[in-house]
Amino acid sequence: MKFKAPAFLMALALTVPLAWSAYADSPALPSATTEDQVTTSKLVYGLLSDSRYAYRPRALDAATSKDVFKRYLETLDGSKQFFTQADIARFAPFEANIATAIKDGQMEPAFEVFAVYKRRVGERVGYARKLLKQDFEFSSEERFDYDRKDVPWAASTAELDDLWRKSVKNDWLRLKLAGKQPAEIRKTLDKRYATLEKSVNELKGEDAFQFFLNAYTSAVDPHTDYFTPRTAENFNQAMSLSLIGIGAQLQRQDDMVVIREIIAGSPVAMDGTLKPGDRIVGVGQGKSGPVEDVIGWRIDDVVAKIRGKKDTQVRLEFIPAEEGVDGKHHMLVLTRDKIRLEEQAAKGETLTIPGKNGEPERRVGVIKLPTFYQDFEGRRNNPTNYTSATRDVAKLLAGFKNDKLDGVVLDLRNNGGGSLDEAVELTGLFIEQGPVVQQRESGGRITVRNDTSSAVAWDGPLAVLINRGSASASEIFAGAIQDYGRGLVIGETTFGKGTVQSIVDLDRWPSGEAQRFGQVKLTIAQFFRVSGSSTQHKGVVPDLAFPASVDATEYGESTYDNALPWTRIAAVPHTQYGNFGPLLPKLESRHAARIAGDKEFQWWNEDVEQFRTEAAKKYISLNEGERRAERERQDKQRKDRQAMRKELGLDLDPLADDSNDDGLTGNERDIVKDAAREKAAEKRPDPLLRESASILADAVNLLAEDRPLSAQVLPQSTAAGRWAD
Repeated sequence: MKFKAPAFLMALALTVPLAWSAYADSPALPSATTEDQVTTSKLVYGLLSDSRYAYRPRALDAATSKDVFKRYLETLDGSKQFFTQADIARFAPFEANIATAIKDGQMEPAFEVFAVYKRRVGERVGYARKLLKQDFEFSSEERFDYDRKDVPWAASTAELDDLWRKSVKNDWLRLKLAGKQPAEIRKTLDKRYATLEKSVNELKGEDAFQFFLNAYTSAVDPHTDYFTPRTAENFNQAMSLSLIGIGAQLQRQDDMVVIREIIAGSPVAMDGTLKPGDRIVGVGQGKSGPVEDVIGWRIDDVVAKIRGKKDTQVRLEFIPAEEGVDGKHHMLVLTRDKIRLEEQAAKGETLTIPGKNGEPERRVGVIKLPTFYQDFEGRRNNPTNYTSATRDVAKLLAGFKNDKLDGVVLDLRNNGGGSLDEAVELTGLFIEQGPVVQQRESGGRITVRNDTSSAVAWDGPLAVLINRGSASASEIFAGAIQDYGRGLVIGETTFGKGTVQSIVDLDRWPSGEAQRFGQVKLTIAQFFRVSGSSTQHKGVVPDLAFPASVDATEYGESTYDNALPWTRIAAVPHTQYGNFGPLLPKLESRHAARIAGDKEFQWWNEDVEQFRTEAAKKYISLNEGERRAERERQDKQRKDRQAMRKELGLDLDPLADDSNDDGLTGNERDIVKDAAREKAAEKRPDPLLRESASILADAVNLLAEDRPLSAQVLPQSTAAGRWAD
């Protein structure tokens, strides 16, 4: 474990470098804001501080300026591992002039701060690499305090030296515990730190501009963001689950772009030449266009060259994986096509829940929905055929219905939301016509979003599985199902995001311009359940709760210091299909009895408790004996659990033989093996999903056995097995 690099380095979805003239040793940043950036900044200011577009506009006054300054520094150095108090004091004049910088689009002071940041990264990396020449001792009781969110800025470089010494020592110890020898450790860490410096040096003026504007947008509210044209394109592709390209998932490693995974049915897959591990070293346009050497390029710049218009050709120069980095270069021409990103699409499976005590076996369909996606452009162009979460789920439900399954669990764990339309339409698959969500705009006007179709795709038993990572559209759907009494809501209390965002294209105002100024994801409204309650802060509370996997003080809407408060409005009339209150005690009793004998559920609960205990410490020991003992305990626990699975005839954990910590970062591992491990992780035992299906099976059995209870729980039901008559 080590403290985090800035979030933008983790995603690297930006673009190469620029420098304030005062620092000749740093890659050049612009000496002045570009004309497009001036226009963009003014447009964003108009949206957020000088208009009624925003749900809660914020005046760009002294308090806001101070907040923007703080957030910009957090974006660059959130762990306070680069800047000192002297640096922060030096930036004070910039803080006083932030309002002018944003209103007039004069970003030079922001670039200056960014240039100092880049210089400090170089200094820290230089110090870290120098430390690798010495040996470390691990017998003392020293510890590394990695959570630095609330600590003051370092008073001196000596204080930063001590922090980095402990960080490097921790990195070294992790690799040592993983069995690496000193020479290999030095080589790995030296390359790691050099890569950090290179990644920062590749950032350029438009990156600094986006970081600074997002410090401003996040000061308005947590869910308002500015996208450059490139990041806007990536966002829209993620929402539509499609892009135009060749169908290869890429990863950067050692200055080269390497194929991590090939998407089934894509041009790469259909051609069959390229495979995971192959290195792309050159890209050209058309069948005979010149090939540009892309070694050392940022991955998003390489991706931009590979993507293009449908049915056009791209030339790839590559080195096969088995030939090594110095292998022979090969050439391949591929035709670009529309690629569907199936990994994020809805997926279905069937779980069989054995019958006990004379009760019948039940088959429960499971639908895993990672996001509420929709191809907005595709819907405009062809309303009868476009990518949509609701359309995909409807197909899965039709299959479940044909197979005469006994119930359906919709798994929304870690589904952070997406399209509001999809949340409304997906709810409509399970209810007849009626209101789904209320929306209050900035002026106070309330509108109701309704399901207008009387058709019901699934009228049988339903459960919705949620956790703290279920947010926004997930909360709209789960809240509506709960308010209608349409199904059981199981799991953890959700994230608590009760606001609505809309994409505003900044190119709409300067007439005739295209793809120059980017987009703003802007909070325009607050949503409320049909019961009138907001999900803001409080989230959706499950009918039957599992132990919380993460503390609400660490993750969720309530952790944002400028989030909207919880409130409520009047309820709107809606159908009440069921009231599960009388059934819950029986379900909870069966659930408690079952998990008392469910090893996988018990192990999950133990792991959660251990994780929360460790996270609460906010430090890690640098004593080798202590760390080795903990590692051996974890290894033994993993092996013992796998042995017990074999003894009990349970599904085996495909990752049980993997070490719990190899000491490496993602781009240091073998890409092909790491991708395979990621796939294997999807098949690990999932006790929460199986228990959710078992709870739903319990509900089906209890209501089938006890007709008076069924009449009380489902007063509108006219037939067994129907929950939505």
